[in-house]
Amino acid sequence: MIRALILCLILALPVSAQETIVTDLSRDQVSITADFQGSEIFIFGAVKRDAPVLEGAGPLDVIIEVSGPPAELTVRRKDKRFGIWVNADSVTVDRAPSFYTIAATSPMGDILSDRERQSRNLGLDFAVQGEAEDFRAAVIRIKQAEGNYATEETPVNLTEDTLFTTEVALPANLIEGDYTATIYLVRNQQIISASSQVIEVRKAGLEKWLYDMAQDQALWYGLMSLAVALLAGWGASELFRLLRR
Repeated sequence: MIRALILCLILALPVSAQETIVTDLSRDQVSITADFQGSEIFIFGAVKRDAPVLEGAGPLDVIIEVSGPPAELTVRRKDKRFGIWVNADSVTVDRAPSFYTIAATSPMGDILSDRERQSRNLGLDFAVQGEAEDFRAAVIRIKQAEGNYATEETPVNLTEDTLFTTEVALPANLIEGDYTATIYLVRNQQIISASSQVIEVRKAGLEKWLYDMAQDQALWYGLMSLAVALLAGWGASELFRLLRR
């Protein structure tokens, strides 16, 4: 009798909506050609619910993280010795994405706790991993100066807690590889859903042909480079000779 009463009370309680996300990209392939000047990707999606959101539920936020292929980096510190700047200490940063940017509906510090972000390596302070804090900070500064790490969060437009959109700019100096766009749905400083998609970045056209030749046919690539240099030198000398007439 008591068990039946408890079961009825549980069934009578309002059920929280199960929220998931459906996402898409304006393009999932980027071609690096000889005249590649960068690109932009439009990321959009919607929140899918199986029931209405309970009254009094916390605010809904969206975080979009785009990360390039990770790699080990060796960072060297320059020191002045006997009046000359030389490489001194060096540290290997265990993991540093080649490209990294964050877009969000609100400042990251307001959306998630540091513990939650650290558990997912979410944000530049956690995405770049290494024991020496000053060397990690140096990697971030260098990558930001190169345009490979965003210096601030890109805004995400969230309409009626359902539709979201943002645009991510990709720089001209991208490297080849698989870039991951991960979209997080957050409520009450907890990630309640996540979805990932891959953006393929590949060389194409003349850029790919020259790269493949340099890797697979180094001798012919070297001879061709030498021939181009000789031809350019001869052309320049002929031009100056004609101008002096």
